[in-house]
Amino acid sequence: MAYGTPRSTEEILPYYTDIRRGRVPTPEQLADLTARYDAIGGISPLAARTEAQRDALQRALDTEAPGAYHVQLGLKHAHPMIEESVNDLAQQGFTTIIALVLAPHYSSYSIGQYVGRATSAALPHGINVIGIDSWATEPAFIRFIANDMEQKRSSMPARTRVLFTAHSLPQRIIDGGDPYPQELHATATAVAKQLNMNEGADWGIAWQSAGRTPEPWIGPDILAVLQEIADTKSADGVVVSACGFVADHLEVLYDLDIEAQHLADKLGLAFARTACVNDDADVMAALAHRVVLAAQQH
Repeated sequence: MAYGTPRSTEEILPYYTDIRRGRVPTPEQLADLTARYDAIGGISPLAARTEAQRDALQRALDTEAPGAYHVQLGLKHAHPMIEESVNDLAQQGFTTIIALVLAPHYSSYSIGQYVGRATSAALPHGINVIGIDSWATEPAFIRFIANDMEQKRSSMPARTRVLFTAHSLPQRIIDGGDPYPQELHATATAVAKQLNMNEGADWGIAWQSAGRTPEPWIGPDILAVLQEIADTKSADGVVVSACGFVADHLEVLYDLDIEAQHLADKLGLAFARTACVNDDADVMAALAHRVVLAAQQH
């Protein structure tokens, strides 16, 4: 399962409306989002990236357990919706669903909602849903980030700070005891251990892409951190690892590659970003193995 994205400019309005829980965006809000898509080439590559991840996971499962698994995509805010896919699987005669979300860090707001929607849709069909809650410290995922980070850091100034980022969430969710910040910290700590980086001195955590709502969202925001680094002259460069995202899409290609890069240039900071997983074969094989283990344990 994945977030979903519009596949054409015509789909931006219904997509944005669904994100807003049925509230139609104002013309100004729609124009702003459309402009962001225009800035990254007209539309997000996320749909193609997610389908490539689905296909890579299928290939990996076919290698590990030939003929035992069928991978189907269910999206949160675009077609095929999670409920549509569950109904389709029921019609095909499946009795068990392994729910894997293409996001590594558990939150009740994200992964919890995905699995909950799949479970609710499966209940009338008598289908058993097994959720994979977190893969924040999956070794293949950590190696992927660490290897690319090592390469990016090699061409940066000596005084370079690493920032691990993920999508911000409303503060009220964290105040309720949600483990999301700890999940991101676990990923960052595992990567830092491989590269002998010390928290505070060499790396820290920032948040990005907060929703435009009146309530507070968790921080500090990546842009505020860049400003602080420049103001305190604590580093000459920044490497951002958007490890909360596993595919190139708007929050990476615009919020970091355009918005954060622009601010870093303005502040005189060297700036680089580590690669997203996308359909990396090693990571997809590791996730396929988690699917097989989840099925065996139930």
